[in-house]
Amino acid sequence: MSQSAQSKGGQGQRGKGAPVYGRGPPGGSKEGDRPRRPRREPEEEVWVPKTILGQKVASGEITSLEEIIESGLRIQESGIIKKLLPDLKSEVVDVGMIQKMTSNGQSTRFKAIVATGNENGYLGIGQGKSKQMRIAIEKATSQAFINVQPIKMGCGSWECRCDQKHSVPFKVKGKGGSVTIEIIPAPRGLGLVAGGKIKRLLELAGLKDAWTTAKGSTPTMNSTSKAVLDCLRQTFSQG
Repeated sequence: MSQSAQSKGGQGQRGKGAPVYGRGPPGGSKEGDRPRRPRREPEEEVWVPKTILGQKVASGEITSLEEIIESGLRIQESGIIKKLLPDLKSEVVDVGMIQKMTSNGQSTRFKAIVATGNENGYLGIGQGKSKQMRIAIEKATSQAFINVQPIKMGCGSWECRCDQKHSVPFKVKGKGGSVTIEIIPAPRGLGLVAGGKIKRLLELAGLKDAWTTAKGSTPTMNSTSKAVLDCLRQTFSQG
């Protein structure tokens, strides 16, 4: 028998159940592969209060942020705000790098500014720094929760005179660094007359209609965000 005949005979003896190397089942998956495990979602950390104020909030003795501010107590845990205001939203306002020359060479750190609010009368702004961007954002978020302030809303416009809470109740002025911002009540339906990032901060606070004027180096978001928070804080303290 010739060599070609032997090769044909060898192919003919291969049965249907014999493995065919170099080929796989349709779909590209291999037989016997284990099913993929479902992706685990990050578990939320259980808040354990460390201060006396935190223990009172966790036990239900204190139920509002206004009660804490009127008592003159200091908030030192972000879990207190998360417990009292579970509907807060966080948003990164600005990020940047800090470069410094040291004896060991040039060191680089990241900074982040985060704003948090529920679009219904509460706003907080925080800043964080770290060698890693993720840690800087986490620090800024925690600081923003601690700095949350209540905002008194109303209708202070003589053109509108409605009873809805869509603007500030009166004209307020705040300062942060070299930036000075003034918020003036506006009639319903006008919208927010403000720059991009300032407008977003006012939206997080819950304002829908307002005029604003700004002086100073407004691109410096560290000063600008402090000026906005100082403005809105006065609506609660003076009202």
